[in-house]
Amino acid sequence: MKEQWFVTTKRADFQAIAAKFGIDQVTARIIRNREIIGEAAIASYLDSSTRQLHDPHLLKDVDKGAAILAEKIASGKKIRIIGDYDIDGVNASYILITGLRQCGAYADHVIPDRVHDGYGINCSMITKALADGIDTIVTCDNGISAAQEIAFAKQSGMDVIVTDHHEVPFTVGEDGQKSYHVPDADAVVNPKQADCPYPYKGLCGAAVAWKLVQVLYERMGVPVEKSFEMIAHAAFATVGDVMDLTGENRTIVKLGLQAIHQTDNPGLSALIQQNGMEKEQVKSWHFGFVLGPCINASGRLDTAKRSLQLLMEPSLEKASQLARELVELNDRRKSLTLEGLEEAKRLIESEGLSNDPVIVVYLPQCHESLAGIIAGRIRELYHKPVFVLTDAEDGGVKGSGRSIEAYSMYEEMSKCSALMTKFGGHPMAAGLSMEKENVDRFRRDLNAYATLTPEDFIEKIHIDVPMPLSYITTKLIREFECLEPFGKGNEKPVFAVRDVHPLRASVVGKNKNVLRMVLDDGAGGSMDAVYFGDIEAFLAFLREKASGAQVDALLRGAPQGIRFSMTYDPSIDDYLGRERVQVVIRHYC
Repeated sequence: MKEQWFVTTKRADFQAIAAKFGIDQVTARIIRNREIIGEAAIASYLDSSTRQLHDPHLLKDVDKGAAILAEKIASGKKIRIIGDYDIDGVNASYILITGLRQCGAYADHVIPDRVHDGYGINCSMITKALADGIDTIVTCDNGISAAQEIAFAKQSGMDVIVTDHHEVPFTVGEDGQKSYHVPDADAVVNPKQADCPYPYKGLCGAAVAWKLVQVLYERMGVPVEKSFEMIAHAAFATVGDVMDLTGENRTIVKLGLQAIHQTDNPGLSALIQQNGMEKEQVKSWHFGFVLGPCINASGRLDTAKRSLQLLMEPSLEKASQLARELVELNDRRKSLTLEGLEEAKRLIESEGLSNDPVIVVYLPQCHESLAGIIAGRIRELYHKPVFVLTDAEDGGVKGSGRSIEAYSMYEEMSKCSALMTKFGGHPMAAGLSMEKENVDRFRRDLNAYATLTPEDFIEKIHIDVPMPLSYITTKLIREFECLEPFGKGNEKPVFAVRDVHPLRASVVGKNKNVLRMVLDDGAGGSMDAVYFGDIEAFLAFLREKASGAQVDALLRGAPQGIRFSMTYDPSIDDYLGRERVQVVIRHYC
């Protein structure tokens, strides 16, 4: 995969910003690079308190939905929550069931089985709800694309409230205009609706559910502050569902992390403990790459009901057992993912699929729940939009897609809608079902419609600040914490330095998977560095620049005349209680 490095050169009076807010000019430059402009916006970005949260009443239909629920609670009607089997749907279900029961509702919950039910509400669930005497259905993290199913529920005499955050389905007319199709539910709470005045459109499903609970609490006389007992779950889902950490989302995650550091939820506490951490150590990265995959693993390989059971379990002892099982499931998921990824790479290279603008790879034997993860890994390798398709139990084909910034996945899939029995998603990720005979046509049509250029396939490395290693201090690294939480839309800052000189190097770790170096940047002093990537490729790069003999000498601790440029993360290594600054090498050239 090709890379291009760019230094971001946005202008501002960094000295004045630094003086005004008591921060380093480097920090001021990073904030400007995130398009945070003006004193009010900078103050808001650095604040991230509850003052930055928008009024939930601005969500279209949220008051209508809360009024319906209040009436149902007062009359003792049965309410059923229908969620989704991923981290967003599980946490949204937890928020709704907890909030409704806090208000005295007679409420239960159902989470679809990924294999047997597929995504979202379906007619068999509605039939079962009727048999169970359910009066009202509340969806979360699904429902916006279920017009037919909701129409069936309405015809059967049920009330339906949709809470969702996915794109509203649309068709494109001959004039090129989009016609949006919102299901005819009693209330549809989704900020993506064109006529919804909510100022921030990027909420996850759990955050939308949380906003509805806030309005319901207000109506039912429950202190709205009590809803903040669930903000950790909204934050968990926001990161886990890869929402942009901008605006209100960043505030939700920042407040949610503060809450999780003090959580008394036995399930969350047990999950953190089973992953070898303390609550105070949890950062947004752990939501996305350590804790979140454990929640998702049950929905992929077993049933997401186990994850929801974990979050709702009052006993720490039982929660610990559930958490242990989820960690074991996630370990199994990792192994299966690696097998599927290797098979996908083999097919892509042997069949020439890497030449396609949009990679569509069919893995009939792959567990359908792993398609999205494998698609994401392939996208990272080729920097192209990727769909991974696999055989479904119903005889058809299911798949997931992961995209790049230049390719709006949901919009491009809409051009091939006739080939799919079901599809939905975001610009960056999507899911679909189709008949097996349409797989080749789907690949051909997607690529025929694609307008991607070779430039779109080059990964752009945007450098925030070219910064010599000698400028880094523990004080500066700790100051960077004000920029957190990091994630999509608020990436970790990227620093770079030219022509560093390695003084010595060694490959360490139980599996020999860490390269340690001591680097001199020629600006005064040396610094420890670590590299966790493909060590063989890195050493081959150094051999190409210099020679094998020089690299071998370097690995024996003898400085050589080798120089390279790199991007890096500054960090504090506190091994054995002794703090020292080090850098983590990300890219090199």
